[in-house]
Amino acid sequence: MKGVVLAGGLGTRLYPLTKITNKHLLPVYNKPMVYYPIMTLVNAGVREIMVVTGGNHAGDFLRLLGNGDEFGLKGVNYAYQEKEGGIAEALSLVEHFAEGDKLVVILGDNIIEKDIKKEVREFAGQPEGAKILLKEVPNPERFGVVTFEGDRIAGIEEKPEDPGTNYAVTGIYMYDKQIFDIIRTLEPSERRELEITDVNNRYLRKGELTYSILDGWWTDAGTFESLLRAGQLVAEKERGTKDKG
Repeated sequence: MKGVVLAGGLGTRLYPLTKITNKHLLPVYNKPMVYYPIMTLVNAGVREIMVVTGGNHAGDFLRLLGNGDEFGLKGVNYAYQEKEGGIAEALSLVEHFAEGDKLVVILGDNIIEKDIKKEVREFAGQPEGAKILLKEVPNPERFGVVTFEGDRIAGIEEKPEDPGTNYAVTGIYMYDKQIFDIIRTLEPSERRELEITDVNNRYLRKGELTYSILDGWWTDAGTFESLLRAGQLVAEKERGTKDKG
């Protein structure tokens, strides 16, 4: 299984911090933001990754990450997203890297407390389709939100004004090779982007979408508030690890 870190976008919600650097290179406690999703993949057993980035600071990723030796990776591949076309459009750039393998995809500003070893192992044994990770949050209107019929996902709505549940789709997704054919059939949303929610709903309609509830805390770091919270959560985790040691 291969991993993808999506680290494009202009990070306008974090301006002026992002005036001179990519959002995903900003510090979260004692590491650059992008280190955390990479470590999530590595801790799940992924050893080949592609970083998709864009904007004016793409070369900084190469200088920072190099070939991924410090993470124990076989190598780091890079792709450049020329415009802001959405998560699904960014994913379309990794088809040649995937080579038909299953993918674990994580947004570059997603940081979690624990690991996703169990979920990746479950998806490895899933014959086909996709898997998404969910988390109950106090502000679901910021995210894609799922509704349920019993234990089954009934639908996913992107940033609803009146969420049906508090369960958000985190920025961690797993896909089989069908993902690229699905992306090719998508139409841009009102935001003029190819939406990852449309991809997930397509898998849902095919009856090939599974999910797990993420263990431990989860946060993105795409706003000033969530960036501050991410740093505080990571600091508490690091202190707890040192105290146990």
